[in-house]
Amino acid sequence: MTTSQEKGGTAAANALPVAARTQDVERFGPVYDGELVDENPPAPRPTFTRRFMNWWQRSRHVPAVFKSKHAARQGGKDAVVWLLRCPWRFVGAVTRGLVVALRGWRRWVRVHDYRDAAEQAEKLSDKFVEIRALTLFRWKVTGAVIAAAAVALLVADLMFGDRALWVASAVTAVALAIAGRRKDGSPGRKPVLSGPRTLTWTMDPQVLVDAFRDAKLIGKDESLRLVERAARVGDGWAITVDLPATRKAADVIKHRDALASALAVDEVQLIAERVRGRGGHAGRVSLWVADEDPYSGPPLRSPLVDVEWWDVWRPVPFGRDARGRRIDLPIVWTSLLVGAIPRQGKTFATRNAVAGLVLDPYTRLYLFDGKGGKDWEAAEQVAYRFVCGDELEHAEVLRDNLIGLVAEVQARFARMATLDDELCPESKITPTISRDVHLGMPVTAVVIDEVQVFLENPTPQRVGGKKMTLGEYIADLLTYLARKGPAAGIVVILATQRPDSTTIPSRLRAVLGSRLALRVMDWRDSNIVLGEQMNTRGYDASTLLPSHKGVGILRPDGETDAGAEVLAMTVRTYYMPNAQWREVCARGRALREVAGTLAGQAVGDFTTQAIDAAAVVKALGAGGAVETGAPADDPALPEPLASVVEYLGEEIDEREFVPTAELVEALSAEPTSFGRQMRELGCQSARDYAPQDDGTERRVRGYHTAAIRAAVAAARAPAGDYGAGDDDGR
Repeated sequence: MTTSQEKGGTAAANALPVAARTQDVERFGPVYDGELVDENPPAPRPTFTRRFMNWWQRSRHVPAVFKSKHAARQGGKDAVVWLLRCPWRFVGAVTRGLVVALRGWRRWVRVHDYRDAAEQAEKLSDKFVEIRALTLFRWKVTGAVIAAAAVALLVADLMFGDRALWVASAVTAVALAIAGRRKDGSPGRKPVLSGPRTLTWTMDPQVLVDAFRDAKLIGKDESLRLVERAARVGDGWAITVDLPATRKAADVIKHRDALASALAVDEVQLIAERVRGRGGHAGRVSLWVADEDPYSGPPLRSPLVDVEWWDVWRPVPFGRDARGRRIDLPIVWTSLLVGAIPRQGKTFATRNAVAGLVLDPYTRLYLFDGKGGKDWEAAEQVAYRFVCGDELEHAEVLRDNLIGLVAEVQARFARMATLDDELCPESKITPTISRDVHLGMPVTAVVIDEVQVFLENPTPQRVGGKKMTLGEYIADLLTYLARKGPAAGIVVILATQRPDSTTIPSRLRAVLGSRLALRVMDWRDSNIVLGEQMNTRGYDASTLLPSHKGVGILRPDGETDAGAEVLAMTVRTYYMPNAQWREVCARGRALREVAGTLAGQAVGDFTTQAIDAAAVVKALGAGGAVETGAPADDPALPEPLASVVEYLGEEIDEREFVPTAELVEALSAEPTSFGRQMRELGCQSARDYAPQDDGTERRVRGYHTAAIRAAVAAARAPAGDYGAGDDDGR
């Protein structure tokens, strides 16, 4: 007999996928409908149709437009566009042909060929009479031809009527169109007047080779090897080429602006990507040139606004790249840092990631807004904990919640250690575990907007007998959660409008997986968000245009539609205004009410669990977050000085001289940029003797450790004593 409670449970289970375990129900694997078949069926014999289709798909002689529906559809669109443009292209070709004909006749009637030969032989004065006579003769020939043509047309008109004139005009137009079918500026023809170059001309193979040479990406005697011919892909041209031996695709990406200049397009229109994996290598590069600015136009609507619910274990729709491909961002098992100057779309970009968490009823949301506005207030109806404000009390609430999450991470690892290998094959959370309400380990996101407000809080703290500021303690807690939390289902999402080295400590930045840098002020801020030396690889968020709201450089931690091996990409994030954000949050609350997962502050429960503060401090110390004695973890040390100190370690006091080549190789840095940054930090290079592998010493350029220590002292000087408790906390 079925009770009302059982009916309600069945309805809830049908509404959403719930993987719950009870004492009365035994777990079984999935049940499938099907029929019994032979375990080893005979292999089908290839038929003539299958062999023909196999040849059709692989043959190089069959055009690509006939091999797939997508290619045929694109080919049909291109054919329609070609037919519509034909009349105008024909008129343009006839006009160019007329110009070419008049130019050729002018050179012929002025005896340019004979005159040039006489000038080269330095006998122009001796041949002047002959040149004059030949010029008069060619004028006479011109007049005779014009008169003969006029008589012939008149006779044809008298004999055949107007039809003869139409036929003659058509033949002349076709001849002129053939003569002018190639535009001025194409290979083999010198333009009379310089003018704008079209993308059709830009994608000509020979012009592309010349552009690579002009950009100094290949030598004068080197060439490119064509892998895929230029073809229309979306609203632009795509082409794939192989560079000469020893040339790297990474250099093309690094000097993309120089190549864009050589191709006469804006650098935002040029997308250069290295072809990796199967079919790619270090010297194969794919180029895509947009017809116009790919990041202009109206804002992009987020697909999450139109879905009923979302599985957070699927990557969240985050935006689109220049080619229009949708970029999905993985959320689970990673973390996210969003950095930008004000009014560049930082909050809207962060909402895209949080919306996927809101629409999954089996997630838990901790949201802290340091701005204090209404950008996030709609999430209060679904958030387990919600704090809005930048006062001391708000920072202390954040600290207490982070302490509770650190303890939660420890408890989750202890619980996962007791689960069987079938349910928990590794020490990582799984979709089944996260949706089992009895286990109590849902995917939990810690979202902090304007995180610099909390990280810069100067209130003195004493943690485990050590003096530090409240901001430093929060940074230590976030570092622990970002380092160990992902495996336990804790996701950290931080957004800041002050991406500098003193605001986001290096120990915290190093463990944040995904990075998004919207427009920032200079390359240093861009490197702080994306990672050290990213500007030398061609990724600099300070070069983005002010008009490109919501456009940033994304360095994903995981596979995207643009490829699993992509280092970074420029993405235009989806736009979700307040009205749509409120709809998403209201839908998320309804989903949680149906699933029975609405809890915490969303239902008026403000109680916090008892926390063993000593255990938390011990965990932070074991994780290396509180132990800030290492110089590289000092938040006052900018990059690359922090990386240099971290690499040297105790040797900074033992060695006297470190070669530049050693540091560049150890840090994977670009030499020129590394030297410039060290000079800006007050650390000048010098020449001194360094031991070689063969036991000898050679005079090389490098840095004296005394100069490095002096630069470290100068970098730390403005910070002061954190434990002194002075007014600014520094």
